[in-house]
Amino acid sequence: MVENWDDFLVPYKQAVDELKVKLRGIRAQFLKIDGRSPIEFVTGRVKPVDSIKEKMVRRHISEDRLEEDMEDIAGLRIMCQFVEDIYQVVDLLRKRTDINILEERDYVHNKKPSGYRSYHIIFEYPVQMLDGEKVILAEIQVRTLAMNFWATVEHSLNYKYQGEFPDGLKGRLERSAEAAFHLDEEMSEIRDELQETNKHEPGKDVRKSSDEDSHLQ
Repeated sequence: MVENWDDFLVPYKQAVDELKVKLRGIRAQFLKIDGRSPIEFVTGRVKPVDSIKEKMVRRHISEDRLEEDMEDIAGLRIMCQFVEDIYQVVDLLRKRTDINILEERDYVHNKKPSGYRSYHIIFEYPVQMLDGEKVILAEIQVRTLAMNFWATVEHSLNYKYQGEFPDGLKGRLERSAEAAFHLDEEMSEIRDELQETNKHEPGKDVRKSSDEDSHLQ
């Protein structure tokens, strides 16, 4: 049983803080070497206690099984410019030795009925505590900026309507999700055409390095 929620969440907060630094470090290395990174920016959060309790009721999770059965108490989100970047980031995460990936869910090319797209990774992460190592469950979501925009708005509306969308709004949300994905595809095609043009025009470099911290949150 959870006697003190602040104490219970300490390792999760530490994990989020550590992983944000590590992932942002990867971005910095890409920018230094290549002038561009598949990681646009990184965010992270620990689920609020009220949200944890609500999910426990909704998913029938008992307090004594909380650490084993709730995988997103610690959550990170990696934003990318292009769909291709998502899979590059996933490959980078698979090669890391500090996380143990347990499950991958590809909602990018296997979208949810609502239209939601993202790539989810569930993993174990060791946190060094005063009394020794504690392994926690955590989740990373990797998505494009367009996917994130849609998911953020949909989440807000879902909260307002408590998941019961009017039929007309539900259909429009699904169509807007497809429009966001088509935008991602179009931007990838534009990027590819620019790179092809660059190959035939020596001296030009379409890559533009951005300020490392300009998008980090």
